Amino acid sequence: MFKPTPNPPESDPTSPYESLDSKKLHDAADRALDHYLKPPKEPARKPSKMFIVAPGVDSESLLAHACESMKSASMMLSDFAALVGEPYCSTMLGIQQVVMNGELAVNRVLDNLDPQG
Repeated sequence: MFKPTPNPPESDPTSPYESLDSKKLHDAADRALDHYLKPPKEPARKPSKMFIVAPGVDSESLLAHACESMKSASMMLSDFAALVGEPYCSTMLGIQQVVMNGELAVNRVLDNLDPQG
């Protein structure tokens, strides 16, 4: 049994780049897609060299200094929280708690570095 099939649709033999307008349209579409799908890369962070830590300082000394700095910051926040009223007092105490948690973490690292000390 013979079944007739329709002819495939005729395609336009011209390239989308044949005319200048289609090339411009295609380029604009590519730029738009790149804008949303390929965001520009963030430039590498370059820290300021105004204040630097001496390269030869050992990790334990750096951690000890960080711990002392955090302890001081915690005390300053506690003192300042006593001077301000609500709602800022609660905010200051919340920040103090975050600093104290950081101090505890640094102390734990120091303990892990020198468990006998």
